[in-house]
Amino acid sequence: MSTPTPRASSAATGSSARPVFLRILKWGGLLSLAIAVIGGVVGFLVDSERGLVSALVGTAMAILFTGLTAASILVANRFSGTDFFTAIFFAVVMGAWIVKFAIFLVLVFLLRDQPWINPVVMFLCIIAGVLGSLIVDVVVVATSRMSYASDVKLPGE
Repeated sequence: MSTPTPRASSAATGSSARPVFLRILKWGGLLSLAIAVIGGVVGFLVDSERGLVSALVGTAMAILFTGLTAASILVANRFSGTDFFTAIFFAVVMGAWIVKFAIFLVLVFLLRDQPWINPVVMFLCIIAGVLGSLIVDVVVVATSRMSYASDVKLPGE
């Protein structure tokens, strides 16, 4: 008979938030798929292939920015239980936000005068992605079932 191996405490793995962020990523992916399909159809009806491409580019930008936020928090939570968790967490999350801002600026300057982009269609898809991801975040967090004192290690455990 073998003895069970001790599992790492949830305080050491940051596991209580992981299911929430994985649900956010899953629902964000489904939202992005819906925006790509609806935006692509509307974009195609408005401006044929140019509108379709613009909708897909706008949706890809929304996916990138939404995914980077959730992924950065998931990566940062891997350091929970360490001495410098708070500093590492904010460094990873703020670093991801700076990277997102830099990518956004580069893409805006590269794409603003492209003849194959309809800026209105792309803008509307980006806005739909941003607003939709905020709604997904609120709904997933509001419906998640987490205890008030998660990741607590009691004395003697």
